[in-house]
Amino acid sequence: MKTPITILAIAGSLRAASLNAALLHAIARLAPADYAIRIYPGVGELPLFNPDLDADSLPAVTGLRDAILAADVLLLASPEYAHGVSGPMKNALDWMVGNESFIDKPLVLLNASPRATHAQAALRETVRTMSARLIDEACISLPLLGSGLDADGIAADPALRRAILDMLQCIRSFS
Repeated sequence: MKTPITILAIAGSLRAASLNAALLHAIARLAPADYAIRIYPGVGELPLFNPDLDADSLPAVTGLRDAILAADVLLLASPEYAHGVSGPMKNALDWMVGNESFIDKPLVLLNASPRATHAQAALRETVRTMSARLIDEACISLPLLGSGLDADGIAADPALRRAILDMLQCIRSFS
């Protein structure tokens, strides 16, 4: 039996109908049994980043840090707003700058809209600056914007399913 891979998946959108969250849920549904995928629910609970606050005294911040440290791999899926990283994703990343959670952490960027190139470039720069180990070969952009698909629809689409399964296999080969 293969060694289980624990993956923490974080969506950078707070929208109830977020394509990024739907993508993460589809990935969790499609993942083989030897992948343990947890979708992080607390991005919206993080306080606004303030370096004057003691991060260790904030349960939402320590909860995210501990979840990242416990994972073998991170998946980040974030929309692009006004050519930039979404506020919730940037806020979460800013809280992690002052700790070791991203150092050499294998990380995959997911993009639910291939035209969202500015945010993806900014995310790449940010996570590299934080010393994450970006698995470039596993990073994927999927044409979900305007598709009308939810998590079940994404998982059922043959081309999207294949891209997701290939991404997961790529993670296994780099983990």
